Amino acid sequence: MADVVSKAETVQPVLAEIKAGEGLSLSAAGRLFPGHRGGKSVDPSTVFRWVTKGTRTHGGSAVKLEAARVGGRWLTSQGAVARFVAALTEAANPTSTTAAAPATRTPVARSRAVEKAVATLKAMGA
Repeated sequence: MADVVSKAETVQPVLAEIKAGEGLSLSAAGRLFPGHRGGKSVDPSTVFRWVTKGTRTHGGSAVKLEAARVGGRWLTSQGAVARFVAALTEAANPTSTTAAAPATRTPVARSRAVEKAVATLKAMGA
């Protein structure tokens, strides 16, 4: 199952930034990004999707844009946008410091490893 960051962990920093006067509407957050396919900027519906569903990384985990529901609207902050972009960039970086998935063994390599383990156990008297 894919990992999803807990909502309680992400609301606190963005809420503090909104209280400090750094709040952005989702349409304002979309204007921070250049448009794609000839558009002026990222559509607010795309930013809303980043908030609610997130974006899947190559590893299968979801990265969500931090936002808080204030009154009848969603607000985020430039800091939250920066953290969102940094998390996506880090996940896409092949030289990142995160542990890589172990290489899959071929059936022949697996059989050899089993034979070696059995021999080791026999030598130990098991």
